[in-house]
Amino acid sequence: MQEIPDDWLRIRTIDAHAEGEPLRVIIEGFPHPPGGTVLDRRRYAREHLDDLRRALMLEPRGHADMYGCLVMPPVRRDSDISVLFMHNEGWSTMCGHGVIAATTTLIQMGMADAGEGSMLTIDTPAGRVEARASVDGDRVTSVAFRNVPSFAVALDATVDVPGLGTVRYDLAFGGAFYAYADASALGLDLVPEGAADLIAAGRAIKKAVSGRGGIDHPEDPELGFLYGTIFIGPPEDGERHSRHVCIFADGEVDRSPTGTGVSGRLAILRERGELGDEPIEIESIVGGRFSGRIVDSASVGPYRAVIPEIGGRAFVTGRHEFLIDPEDPWRRGFLIR
Repeated sequence: MQEIPDDWLRIRTIDAHAEGEPLRVIIEGFPHPPGGTVLDRRRYAREHLDDLRRALMLEPRGHADMYGCLVMPPVRRDSDISVLFMHNEGWSTMCGHGVIAATTTLIQMGMADAGEGSMLTIDTPAGRVEARASVDGDRVTSVAFRNVPSFAVALDATVDVPGLGTVRYDLAFGGAFYAYADASALGLDLVPEGAADLIAAGRAIKKAVSGRGGIDHPEDPELGFLYGTIFIGPPEDGERHSRHVCIFADGEVDRSPTGTGVSGRLAILRERGELGDEPIEIESIVGGRFSGRIVDSASVGPYRAVIPEIGGRAFVTGRHEFLIDPEDPWRRGFLIR
């Protein structure tokens, strides 16, 4: 085989999924952005490395619903790694399925020393999380992580949405802000066949709620934006608590129950007095499941917050070496819906 030209960029990844939602774990060839915090690194990546995000997330190397994770050295002395998450629109502030899939991948592939108890401490843009892997021989069977403080901002708010009328929603933060709406009230089915309608409604609600303003994180303004819409409905499996379908970024459909979304939902349920310390399981559009329980309480500015623990499974799907030819006119990626 002919040698790869020196001016071609080579990026190595290990791909995985958590309960069906993909994660491309970038392990080599992608520059590490500088910065004293992960939010600093996120800001630098948005300004200087977005072409590489597009190349790996969008076509022809990715697709409309691809998700990625750049693994970097930690920013805190007592953390193991830091991560930046990316998707079809940009760079997210936190990702629960990403923590589960990245932890599984790094430990199972022998790329991280998880230390005592198979635990990784991870710096994310939204704060530090602790992930603990359950290991059986050489296999990671599941991961549970303690997320950043999560809190409800508004319950039973309403907004007028073109094409949908008046929509009732809850607003909560679980590492990112989501608007939670009842699917049946909007005539939506939480099944793969209903994806087009869910995307359209999710985008419309996100635009309407964002347009109202007031989505502010009391500790960091960079966290103050609406990441997505989560539709809630009854589970198909009667042993589960409910079903979530999250429409986030530029119309991406989460195949998992959305770890940060489950975190925010726990805060909503606690605020409504509908959940104590008992664990619940929430299922996804493809039947994947995340467990969730409240392990502690906290406060974030004026909000009563909870510390959620989210658990799920992930599976490695492949190793890849992506090549970027500087003469390729589509090297920066594109997207066709």
